[in-house]
Amino acid sequence: MGYTLRLKTKEGQQILNLIESDNVGTLKAKIAELSQIASNRLNVLAGYPPKTLDLSDLQKPISQIGVTNGDTLIVNEKQPDEVKATIASNTVDEDSLIARRLADEEMETTVDGILLKQVVPSDNSCLFTSIGYVLNGNVDTECHTMMRQIIAQHVANDKESYNEAILGKPNQDYCTWIQKPETWGGAIEVSILSNFYGLEIAVVDITNGIINRFGEDKNFGTRVYLLFDGIHYDPLYLESLSGGPVKTMFSIEDDTVMQQAQQLAMEAKSSRQFTDVDRFSLKCMQCDCLLVGQVEAQQHAKSTGHTNFGEV
Repeated sequence: MGYTLRLKTKEGQQILNLIESDNVGTLKAKIAELSQIASNRLNVLAGYPPKTLDLSDLQKPISQIGVTNGDTLIVNEKQPDEVKATIASNTVDEDSLIARRLADEEMETTVDGILLKQVVPSDNSCLFTSIGYVLNGNVDTECHTMMRQIIAQHVANDKESYNEAILGKPNQDYCTWIQKPETWGGAIEVSILSNFYGLEIAVVDITNGIINRFGEDKNFGTRVYLLFDGIHYDPLYLESLSGGPVKTMFSIEDDTVMQQAQQLAMEAKSSRQFTDVDRFSLKCMQCDCLLVGQVEAQQHAKSTGHTNFGEV
């Protein structure tokens, strides 16, 4: 189990991923790299109200400094000695004010905004690209490689839970299959990535107007949203009406975005903005055979062993 942490600075928000064996030295180095603040000038706070973390012992495990998976770390820069002396003489510490403001933003409900879809490429890795977008705020079509490896490793390490009945194929075959770039992701993969990144992934299924919440029972503090049309996934983000930065991560307590997502699903369903899996056209990329619907594709795969299909 690794750590997925959110960094909040005056410049915005970023995601930091660590493995369980990483120590404080690694944490400081990665925060310095992402925040562009020298490691000896870092001031890192966590909790509410925010308290400064003791990062002096570089060899100490991260788990021993009070940081847990899914936490938000507030990062600012320590002032030079001459500036600190001036601040110390005042009644208000600027760093404390910044930290409290950032923490208060974290506790607030979402500002007024509109939930919108960010279109990602239809390249067989749309699920992974969409999850990458809600994590990092940009469309990265290469992130699927890492996510596929994460999934394969998780499945390989738990052969009892991920048996042939669950996977539809032997465990080892699945682990090879999921790492192929032409393989599509679905519910199993969403569930594993939800647990790995420590956040709830709400999949807005516009084929039936239902929102499926992966990680709902894990008590995660953060929720992200994906839109699913029966074949393709796209990430959802909140466009602020005040012109601020877009938002892709939301407090689990924020019902306003969930209501918008539900409305979006119902409107898309009523206007039939989804792919009918019984009628959509596919092409076998291995023999160029044209197929109609999911059933024909499954029958073709069973009779030929071909598994690489593309939508036409």
